[in-house]
Amino acid sequence: METIDGFSGAILVTRGGATVVRTSAGMSDAEAGAPCTTDTRFQIASVSKQFTAASVMLLAERGEVGLNDPVTRWLTDCPDPWRQLTLHQLLSHTSGLGHWRDLPGFDIDHPGDTPTFLDRFSKVPLRGTPGRTWHYSSPGYLLAARIIERVTRQRYADFVTEHVLRPLAMTATRVGEAPPETAARGYRENRRVDVPEFAAMPGTGDLWSTVGDLAHYTAAFDAGHLLTARSREAMVAPHASMAGAWGTDGPAVADSYGYGYALGTLAGHTARFHIGDNPGYRSFLGRLPDLDVTVVILCNNEESDLDDLLRQLLPAITDS
Repeated sequence: METIDGFSGAILVTRGGATVVRTSAGMSDAEAGAPCTTDTRFQIASVSKQFTAASVMLLAERGEVGLNDPVTRWLTDCPDPWRQLTLHQLLSHTSGLGHWRDLPGFDIDHPGDTPTFLDRFSKVPLRGTPGRTWHYSSPGYLLAARIIERVTRQRYADFVTEHVLRPLAMTATRVGEAPPETAARGYRENRRVDVPEFAAMPGTGDLWSTVGDLAHYTAAFDAGHLLTARSREAMVAPHASMAGAWGTDGPAVADSYGYGYALGTLAGHTARFHIGDNPGYRSFLGRLPDLDVTVVILCNNEESDLDDLLRQLLPAITDS
């Protein structure tokens, strides 16, 4: 396939386990003159949320958490409006909690540390009655990660590394701080963006990975190498309608949300996927089970147009 235009990053498309597109472009570190390659690690932003959800499901399989138990079982110090929220609601974005910018004065480039953010965010009113409607909430996933830490008595990064990454041999993937080698710098309007404290918000968008590792993870997830069939089915079940929330005129259209996955169509075919948008980075990971196709896009320019990139990939995705 011809070179994909208009991006800085790496792309991988597989069908039936075979590579259809594997390409990279742009600079991973403009100051150092280092190009992006398909082995470059990128911050995957909210694509990280499926790893948070999978970690919760691992604990649920062990009987250590109940998806419908109130979070006060583990977060005894949470404010009154949060006390009856459940892990199910956090993972499905139906808790009524708002998103980052629902906190007055929030600056995504200077978010502060996690305890300070949560203390300030605890004073923000819920957007609606818990369990009623879908509203995207990264702070909800931040709470889910804190529950993982309370239950396991491990740092979130350590739990994910020990129980998800190592068992699946995801050697190129890291949690939290940027890897010391082969990590792409993030850019905005051709200027470098460094927001390490935002990247360190556990459970929300804090993984660094490669296109190859994410395709490998998707195949391992589907093959049952991490979770039971029941847990996988719960993650990709339509728990809440999100029709129109992420647009309706792009190649990827979301109809509902599971746990860490949007569910809908890609190029008109049934798909599960997630987009990511962190300071300096954009990402997309999609799976079309009927076509046995996986699509991974990782960019280190936050102005990257994911819809345009997906449109260029449509012939490879649909084999037309």
